Amino acid sequence: MAAEGGATVALALRDGVVMLGAAMAFVMLFRRLGLGAVLGYLVAGALVGPSGLGLVNAPEGMLHIADFGIVLLLFLVGLELHPERLWRLRHAIFGLGLLQVTVAGLAISAVVFVATGFSPAAALAIGLPLALSSTAQVLPSLRSDGSINTPAGERAFSVLLFQDLSIVPLITITAALSRAPVDPSAPPGWVLGLYTIGAIVGLVLAGRFLINPLFRLVGRISERELFIVAGLFTVAAAAAVMESLHLSTALGAFIAGVMLADSPYRHELEADIDPFRSILLGLFFVSVGMMLDLGAIIERPLFVIGMAAALIVVKTAVLYGLARLFRMPPRKAIKLGLLLSQGGEFAFVLFAAAQSALLIEPAAASLFSAIVTVSMATTPFLMMLNDWLDRRWSRGGQVDLEGPEMSGPSQAIVVGYGRFGQTVAQMMMAKGIPVTLIDSKPSQIELSGNFGMKVYYGDGTRIDLLRLAGAAEAKAILFCIDGTDLTAHRLQPILEAFPHAAVFVRVFDRRQLIEFASLDLRHAVREMFESAIAMGREALSLFCVTPEEVDRVEEEYRRRDRERLEIQKSSGDLQALKERMFSPGNPLADREIV
Repeated sequence: MAAEGGATVALALRDGVVMLGAAMAFVMLFRRLGLGAVLGYLVAGALVGPSGLGLVNAPEGMLHIADFGIVLLLFLVGLELHPERLWRLRHAIFGLGLLQVTVAGLAISAVVFVATGFSPAAALAIGLPLALSSTAQVLPSLRSDGSINTPAGERAFSVLLFQDLSIVPLITITAALSRAPVDPSAPPGWVLGLYTIGAIVGLVLAGRFLINPLFRLVGRISERELFIVAGLFTVAAAAAVMESLHLSTALGAFIAGVMLADSPYRHELEADIDPFRSILLGLFFVSVGMMLDLGAIIERPLFVIGMAAALIVVKTAVLYGLARLFRMPPRKAIKLGLLLSQGGEFAFVLFAAAQSALLIEPAAASLFSAIVTVSMATTPFLMMLNDWLDRRWSRGGQVDLEGPEMSGPSQAIVVGYGRFGQTVAQMMMAKGIPVTLIDSKPSQIELSGNFGMKVYYGDGTRIDLLRLAGAAEAKAILFCIDGTDLTAHRLQPILEAFPHAAVFVRVFDRRQLIEFASLDLRHAVREMFESAIAMGREALSLFCVTPEEVDRVEEEYRRRDRERLEIQKSSGDLQALKERMFSPGNPLADREIV
């Protein structure tokens, strides 16, 4: 028995090494090609999976583990949504979301019925799941560029949230159409509905009376590892409650996140949970790629590609029409349609339910699972199409969106011409230094043009675009975009590609400064640091502190901050030297009078 257990562990370890190694190689390659990480994960999974080289042969087991990445993702999204804001989105959730699932599901079912000749029940069992989009693919994209807080991003999130809620009614519909003998132990649909309402109410009450007090208690102990354990416990407990009731685990984690959205520990929770989310989501996409039946694609390639294309076109058209009905601008409506046009991970679950209900054959479930995976792989390309449409649309509105290849020679490249980038660029222009300005927002480029500034369009974190802008000859590259958009993973290839350029970076906070400590940066500055010191100086003056003492406070604060940062960078511990921080019990000692 022990030998058998040891062999199982060894096999799992080997599979993990193979999956992580393939994922690392393909994600680096696809990042370099500008195709995004998700496509790299999918290709890596397809290569090492049973239909590829057969290096890993148990994708279903790994998928169950990696599903927890989606649970963590929904928890983090919940942390960003205050209950009041969620209530404000109720019309989009239950209006736009309901219409999208219903109309798109029926339209896709009609396409499946015509294309395959399946029975109406089988066509519904396939078409309705295909109306759902990939939460694991769309939400990270919305969070990474900050658009989840825009009106268009909120609409996209509302649709995704309703899709998650719709799992219960879709399972109920599948059960109602079932040709299999009735399982006496399975709860009827109306009972699942009551379970859903009861579970949501229970989690809300638990959040108010248990979860928030728990984190206040953990916060007083000030033990970082305990904080991580408490965060993971909260997510796992909420997911487990929903799982025990045969409901969506991701929905439970989302509600737990919303309950902590007002917590003072929200930001620390985000920072602690996010690494787990990133790793597990990556493994999720590798597992999806491993489940891709290449044999089914090879056997009927035109059908798979044609149905994937039909799925994308139908969902885009339906979402565009509904978004216009909800008074979204045409350009935003097209983006919403493209963003949510792929199939989603919950389709795999619903296809399995339809197969168990004897509505579809295993071959059909495998074939349409391949169609979902192919549609998910098109998302990076559809986002490129969206960027291209953005440029064309903006040009139609007389916004000049030339790429940086049209720029002349310069000594410095400023990436991001918002409030921060404007100050940096204008200071260099004051001394006649040639500067190339790059921004990815057409509205910002249009506004800057009104002030006579030539700003070029593009993603300034891409190596190929920086090369077109003359980075190989530039003396400095200054990243002035929102600090949360940059990671060490994105900066390292740029530093390697342009070793002669001094790289300056605007960072969000000291956590990011610590993350960048290993990089060869010329300078990194916290975006609010100097302005906060300036306000602190003015506040001290209000309390009749002498100018000399204000200077001494500033000097001592800067010295202690530098001292803490150096230790934090070397140890990786954010709480290192916290006793050097000023606090009510630790003020700056008065100057000794000699």
